[in-house]
Amino acid sequence: MKKSIFLMLFAIVIMGCKSKTPVTSTVVDNKTERAIKGNYVLSAVSYPGSDYIKVSSFDIADSKCFVGSKWKFVSNNNKGNFALDNASCTSFVSDITWYINKEGKFVMKVLNDSKSKKLKEGYILRVQNVTESSFQLVDLGDVGGKSIDIVYQFQRN
Repeated sequence: MKKSIFLMLFAIVIMGCKSKTPVTSTVVDNKTERAIKGNYVLSAVSYPGSDYIKVSSFDIADSKCFVGSKWKFVSNNNKGNFALDNASCTSFVSDITWYINKEGKFVMKVLNDSKSKKLKEGYILRVQNVTESSFQLVDLGDVGGKSIDIVYQFQRN
């Protein structure tokens, strides 16, 4: 009896020590955020099979519609916006909130309606290859059960 009580108490202690860290860290990487602040054009979207497979980016439009889109990133308040103006696609404009965490993750929410301040869903991408004039965001996609990298190439405007 004492042994089973001890095991139950041990299990409670172990479960009570479980990490409460969120899936994505909110500790901000200010240096990288300042490096990408400014105006950009999304110059290319690439992924394996892009000639044959359509990918809907950010649940808004086909990824090819994002090529040529204009983006603004403001690092001091983590706000910004983007505008799709590809002639062969439907126009779309939206404000965003964003941050880059210490794990190199770019976390973004698209704020496209009046209820957006209460929006709890967003997008998590990897940020990579940050230079003075460009950077990449990499999203994970699923094609036929295989994970693929969807690379968004940004060029400073």
